[in-house]
Amino acid sequence: MAEPMKIVIAEDDDNFRALISEVIEGAGHRPLAEPNGRLAWERLKNEGADLLITDINMPEMDGFALLRNVRSDEALRGLPVLMLTIRELVEDQVAGYETGADDYLTKPFDSAVLVARVNALARRAAKKPL
Repeated sequence: MAEPMKIVIAEDDDNFRALISEVIEGAGHRPLAEPNGRLAWERLKNEGADLLITDINMPEMDGFALLRNVRSDEALRGLPVLMLTIRELVEDQVAGYETGADDYLTKPFDSAVLVARVNALARRAAKKPL
């Protein structure tokens, strides 16, 4: 398996945050879970990451604002981002992609699909020139 990735998870629901962390850890990666976008943003700025998984609906800073911050930050601009949310409407998915998400997965999700998408984003990111 490839090098373990450091993955920041922004998810306000305790159960989903625990589940996503467990799935990510079980796939051999290092989850860094935060209960809202503001704390996830602070962690990204301070520690960096290899990937971001973010919900949309969160207190303090929602997933769209977090994604806009990432895309406008010189150091984090190329960070792969997976939006993982209950919001399944086409408009929400389009807004996610237009804001800069690399992938979009709706809840409830299958753990194997989440891992496959994380791995696909990691492969794509590894091929990008610096």
